[in-house]
Amino acid sequence: MTTEDKVEMYTDGACKGNPGPGGWGALLRFKGKEKELCGGEANTTNNRMELLAVIKGLATLNRPCRVVVYTDSQYVQKGISEWIHGWKARGWKTAAKEPVKNADLWQQLDTERNRHLHVEWRWVKGHAGHEFNERADQLANRGVELA
Repeated sequence: MTTEDKVEMYTDGACKGNPGPGGWGALLRFKGKEKELCGGEANTTNNRMELLAVIKGLATLNRPCRVVVYTDSQYVQKGISEWIHGWKARGWKTAAKEPVKNADLWQQLDTERNRHLHVEWRWVKGHAGHEFNERADQLANRGVELA
């Protein structure tokens, strides 16, 4: 995969209180162009906003793409790469037979990622000066203001 045929997506979620007003942000980069997305909800959690950022970003792409998703959320990165297989096999239950938290959003994320040719999940350290992760954080905080 060359840099010309993939979308880079940087996502983040934010919450003032947990639960509380929250926001999500996504920065999409493709062939030198950028698109910024953000939104918010009045009463939510940080994990829901982290998931919604990726869902909204993937949903914005109007055709199947190769996507590299950068997230500072290990919950999202490990959830979609490792844990989801067991959750699906157990009917959206954890290993402890409890309902999976945010199953509605995990199911949406699974649907969105399956629309694309390939989605790669990369974790980046948050608040560590990574230019595009910092921009996603700013978008998520802008989303909080919209909540």
